[in-house]
Amino acid sequence: MKILILGATSAIAQETAKFLANDGAELFLVARKKEKLAIVGADLKVRGARRVEEFPMDLCQLELHPQLVNTALLNLGKLDAVLIAFGSLGNQELCESSVEETIKEITTNCLSVISLLTILANYFEKQQSGCIAVISSVAGDRGRKSNYVYGTAKGAVGIFLQGLRNRLSACGVDVVTLKPGFVDTPMTAAIPKNLLFADPYSVGRRIYQAMIKPKDVVYIPWFWRPIMTLLKAIPEPLFKKLKI
Repeated sequence: MKILILGATSAIAQETAKFLANDGAELFLVARKKEKLAIVGADLKVRGARRVEEFPMDLCQLELHPQLVNTALLNLGKLDAVLIAFGSLGNQELCESSVEETIKEITTNCLSVISLLTILANYFEKQQSGCIAVISSVAGDRGRKSNYVYGTAKGAVGIFLQGLRNRLSACGVDVVTLKPGFVDTPMTAAIPKNLLFADPYSVGRRIYQAMIKPKDVVYIPWFWRPIMTLLKAIPEPLFKKLKI
């Protein structure tokens, strides 16, 4: 398989890529930090990747997205799948006091993803095959005061993916929405850990499985589906009184 991984240096993307490398996949890796990207690429080659290309880039540069996709295609020849795995958790309190910070977080977690999805969806639609997998979050299922800016971005991406799935299902393209809960990564380092936290390895393995045998929406771990179903069912007059 020939796979584009966007946000390739994130802990979850790295774990997913290790499984793909073990299958002998050809990988085109994109992330901001050139040095870290080179380390990740070298590791994946050792693990069995047939080919690894690295492309340092800030994915919030929306105007460069067409060039990025074209470069990936020129290097790999085609794409069988893409994994979108970048984002930022952001600071909710800072966003509440700063329009600029809010727009920054929405751009990182939503607009940049939608930009890439628009370009990639057109490519896969013409190809009549492929898999688009996007890491969203359970935070997008219902707005909570503790992280509603982040949740808004993830929720919007989730709706966009629903539409893409509806559009592309007739032409053999799978669109997979991945919804992890808490994951013990550098992005959540400041959050106190509890039993709901998953490790990057198990999350990466589940994402790999969801890409090889595509599903529509995957909660990771599985227990987040009933948790979020219950959370979404709470009436608004009661929900707004909860301190979550």
